[in-house]
Amino acid sequence: MKLFALALFAALTVPTGLAMADGVVQTLMTAADKARLERYEATRKAALSEARAGDPAEVAALEALLAKPLLSTPGFDLSGEWRCRTIKMGGSLPLVVYDWFKCRVSDDGSGWALEKTSGSQRTTGRFYDDGENRMIYLGSFFVSGETPGRYGAGPESDQVGYAFRSGDAEWRIEFPEPRYESRFDILEFKR
Repeated sequence: MKLFALALFAALTVPTGLAMADGVVQTLMTAADKARLERYEATRKAALSEARAGDPAEVAALEALLAKPLLSTPGFDLSGEWRCRTIKMGGSLPLVVYDWFKCRVSDDGSGWALEKTSGSQRTTGRFYDDGENRMIYLGSFFVSGETPGRYGAGPESDQVGYAFRSGDAEWRIEFPEPRYESRFDILEFKR
């Protein structure tokens, strides 16, 4: 019996590189962000409809991104330096595709942590496993020059989204109902 308990303890304490969605993420997530994720599909559909009225070159870039198949996320190594860009859909403008900035993902022993390190609008946060093909991102929005807050500090900075892998060197986070400027944001990553 002691051997079984020791083996169970070892299995539960080995870092996996990604926090598992075993209910922990649900206890961390605010009620407002749970509601945003519940409306994810409807919000995405409405924002995409608005975005298709945007600049044809930007619409083509968005369509190419969304056409990529979703791949398994367990075992995918997010760590390292990434190029990242924001795509804003719906709201005050139909579609805006920003230029590339810099992001970094590190594993601090308790899971993946993201930091957008350039550009005026930034984010910092963590990922939680949510099945085979996606992760949940809980983050905090801040403006360059400000001290980033922590997730849960309030609705002005809290961010929630689903992260999807689309290749060996590319992935994205989709944010339903971001607080500023748009109906739906995508943060795209490439090596």
